[in-house]
Amino acid sequence: MAWSKEETLSRDEMRAIQLAGLQRTVAYVYERNAHYRKKLDDLGVTPDDIRSLDDIRRLPFTTKQDLRDNYPFKMFSASPEEIVEYHATSGTTGKPIAVGYTRQDLEVWSESMARTCTGAGIGKNDVVQNIFGYGLFTGGLGAHYGALKVGAGVIPISGGNTQKQIMLMEDFGSTALTSTPSFLMHIYEVGEQMGVDFKSLNLKSALCGAEPWSESMRHSIQDKFGITVCDIYGLSEITGPGVSFECREEQSGLHVNEDFFYPEIIDPDSGEVLPEGEEGELVFTTINKYGQPLLRYRTRDISRLTYGTCSCGRTLVKMARVSGRSDDMLIIRGVNVFPSQIEAVIMKREGVSPHYMVIVERKGVMDSLRVKVEVTEEFMIKAAADVLKGAEFDILEDVAAVRSKVRHLQQDIKDVIGISVEVNLVPPGSIPRSQGKAQRIEDRRPK
Repeated sequence: MAWSKEETLSRDEMRAIQLAGLQRTVAYVYERNAHYRKKLDDLGVTPDDIRSLDDIRRLPFTTKQDLRDNYPFKMFSASPEEIVEYHATSGTTGKPIAVGYTRQDLEVWSESMARTCTGAGIGKNDVVQNIFGYGLFTGGLGAHYGALKVGAGVIPISGGNTQKQIMLMEDFGSTALTSTPSFLMHIYEVGEQMGVDFKSLNLKSALCGAEPWSESMRHSIQDKFGITVCDIYGLSEITGPGVSFECREEQSGLHVNEDFFYPEIIDPDSGEVLPEGEEGELVFTTINKYGQPLLRYRTRDISRLTYGTCSCGRTLVKMARVSGRSDDMLIIRGVNVFPSQIEAVIMKREGVSPHYMVIVERKGVMDSLRVKVEVTEEFMIKAAADVLKGAEFDILEDVAAVRSKVRHLQQDIKDVIGISVEVNLVPPGSIPRSQGKAQRIEDRRPK
């Protein structure tokens, strides 16, 4: 499978491309976008002031609120005739964020996702079962464009239809999957009940993303399906999926398509750029986009950047797997908590499944955390068997085992996040499943 030459450029060569793209983008938005012209004028910055990549620090940040305030199309820099495709975020907290693409933007998106597919070993001999949602959500079409560009066959099934998903894997000979990790786990649960041996199918790889997930969940999916799972990253505001991707050789950090999307890590409080390797908020500037180019967009995702040559041969900068989102971050009694931290603990314990819900409550003046975790079918079967035997000693032993499991989970989570939590073990299937991004937090605190 052929790579693009940009994936193996020297650092000097890449910086030359990035500077040219940055200068072109700043001049373009200054001329064609009233929002950015005002922002730059207020800062006393003109396009001629961008002489080096370090000058990006003189540019204004862009936030999600800017996009909401300019809904639907005031953040577009291309004319209506140049926009050939529209997408939008879900808008669960108000108006959605509209996204517009020119034909050239779609080419960049397709190339970004083609690199993503190639990184996971997906090529012209593969059949990609695309489980990401089609429609205004960018996941489905982004994965579709990339798979077509590498020459793969695509099954555009989208999300849901769990039993049909399994049927097509068997009948169509799917070799690669694209999905949220939580929905793949759900597919496995249903398939297990149907007696399906996923390891006997043609599946060999999967691209997973669109929600926070842990390394433990990756290992679980790989073990259950017998496949290689690579992480992907993207957000609708920048382009959709394909901003960065893991390679199957290392599965450690995501290669950023930095000739299209210039990355920075900043201190989320001060806005200052942080050195290589330090964790902070991920910021992107689109440097080869025309429909809706963005300057220094604050993603609210927490990550870090490292430079060097990967064992796969790529020289693209790597971003660490996102550890959480600063706007999804919970602050409990002064402690920053991400659901992915809790998930990582759960995935290491036997007898419990990766389906959980973090419930935030306020008791008196104090905030508290309660974590509902499903036990596995095997755990329930053993407990039910003891009850049917009527063995009082065994039943008491099972109760003690549950209490011990709860205590251990509570202690392990406390060790990781630094505060005490209450853990409730619940029966299999009792936590609602999502066909898109898994909803992990239920905040019951008074607004």
